[in-house]
Amino acid sequence: MTETSARTETNHLQDLPQGRSLWGDAFHRLRRDRAAVASVIVIGIYAVMAVAASFLHDDFIASKNYKLSNQPPSAQHWLGTDVFGRDVLLKTMLGAKVSMTVGLMANLIAIPLGLILGALAGYFGRRVDDVVVWLYTTLASIPGIMLLIALKYAFQGKVLFRGTPFALDLGGIHGLYIALGVVSWIHTCRVVRAETLKIKELDYVTAARALGEGHARILFFHIIPNLLHLAIILFSLGFVGAITAEVILSFLGLGVEVGTPSWGTMINAARLDLVVGRWWEVTAACTAMFFIVLALNILGDRLRDALDPKLRT
Repeated sequence: MTETSARTETNHLQDLPQGRSLWGDAFHRLRRDRAAVASVIVIGIYAVMAVAASFLHDDFIASKNYKLSNQPPSAQHWLGTDVFGRDVLLKTMLGAKVSMTVGLMANLIAIPLGLILGALAGYFGRRVDDVVVWLYTTLASIPGIMLLIALKYAFQGKVLFRGTPFALDLGGIHGLYIALGVVSWIHTCRVVRAETLKIKELDYVTAARALGEGHARILFFHIIPNLLHLAIILFSLGFVGAITAEVILSFLGLGVEVGTPSWGTMINAARLDLVVGRWWEVTAACTAMFFIVLALNILGDRLRDALDPKLRT
């Protein structure tokens, strides 16, 4: 081959499109998907609202003005006022903070728990698998909302790490995080267990086992990294369940502390207002919940399409 031909071949190879990893290809697909981009923007707006509301909580609590009680939407109060004369728009933003925080914390408990237990059950099988399957089957046999209510009642008056700077009042929102996390890991565990049963029979895991690598190394370096795409998808979908459960529990008076604005407490407080024509508070809470749940569902579906190798073609 002449020098000119070799140079031409090299230039040709350089002009070929570069390959992308699974994550790079997923990001490329999501970036080109308008629905996914719109969902990310909506979720980002809610996150900004939640952060901004953190600095406005004290002002909201101190803004009671009974002279402005139950005012309809106006130029001064875009979404009207509640029974205490407080701005419903600010109340909705504070509710976004509660819902986003609950969704995040509950899934930070549920996803790692389900991922680890599912991987252990699928990889080791036998007695480990029997114990894990028995555990999640038992919990799954109890209706989720009933289990949440039971846990919240069990947490009433309980304080973890009492007398320390890290004390957690389980009767409040910290107990809600734990209760949702304990209930929400079951689906993740089932999916991860089924996928681990397939992955552990693949050639690269067999090769790692033949080279003498230990169980811990195979699990944490070969199997769990190949389950992370499932964890991300389930995290986004689990956010929806956590937000919905928080709203239901707060509506029943078992969610956040009394006086803490949330969408559930807003719906509960305004449930009788529709009869007399005061629609703005319950409408604000339901609309805010609708858009974040819709955005999370769309993003979860698009993540599944982008990250699941079976659906990439």
